[in-house]
Amino acid sequence: MTSNETKSVYKSGENAITKDDLVKSALNIGALGMEFSWTYVNQMGLAFGLMVKKMLKKIWHDDPAGYAAALERHTAFFNITVALAPFVGGIAMSMEERIKAGELPPESVNDVKAALMGPLSGVGDAIFLTTIRVVAAGIAVSMAAEGNPLGPILFLLIFNVPQYILRVWGIVKGYELGVGLLDAASESGIMDKLIKGAGIVGMMVVGSMTCSMFWATLAVSFGSGEEVTMLQDVLDGIMPGMLGLGCMGIYYWLLGKKIHPSLLILGTMVVGVIGVYLGILA
Repeated sequence: MTSNETKSVYKSGENAITKDDLVKSALNIGALGMEFSWTYVNQMGLAFGLMVKKMLKKIWHDDPAGYAAALERHTAFFNITVALAPFVGGIAMSMEERIKAGELPPESVNDVKAALMGPLSGVGDAIFLTTIRVVAAGIAVSMAAEGNPLGPILFLLIFNVPQYILRVWGIVKGYELGVGLLDAASESGIMDKLIKGAGIVGMMVVGSMTCSMFWATLAVSFGSGEEVTMLQDVLDGIMPGMLGLGCMGIYYWLLGKKIHPSLLILGTMVVGVIGVYLGILA
């Protein structure tokens, strides 16, 4: 993208999103508090909504109902390597402008966010948690062991400076990339395919999380002596993750009945305790 193209991304006017708005959002309490406002219901959703709140206010300045709906959209389930959340926020705001203009369906923005969560988290975790954090800790520990008080300070600098740079760069580039991508998609007529593809990838991410984030097994067995067979082994032989898929189906049905997620979480805890006590779950 050339400098001229980059300039054309930003609109003019009192309620237009500026680069300054993007940078402030990348460093506000929502962006920096992704882990501190984590909930079992929406994980980082509340923090994401707080991160983009002021920009949503600009986009929907003349439509209070639209603003309320946008806030609800952006406090939905979200989970990612925290340093990459602003990048997704930039893309999301470029899409919100299109939603406001009636060029995109409202649900498309969460499809795209869900599609980005898995791939970006895989890269982000590998870079920041597995690599930079380990290197920073190794340097800091060796310095601290020698009595050097700069050890902890150096750890914080090595681990956090790259993150802050990525936050600021990411939200700006995310917005510019989002606008450019949406413009190109509109001109080429592949917008519907792009949204459909994002929705499919988003469902795949949710499906993989259904299996990887379900940690219960059945302790029920049948047979005797050396012929004992675990029911969990039978289910895994038919289809690994069947128990998690079944539970997800039950949760989905209950959510459709307007059961609050907090009640589902509490119910899951109760069922888990009782199931272990009765020897049904392990």
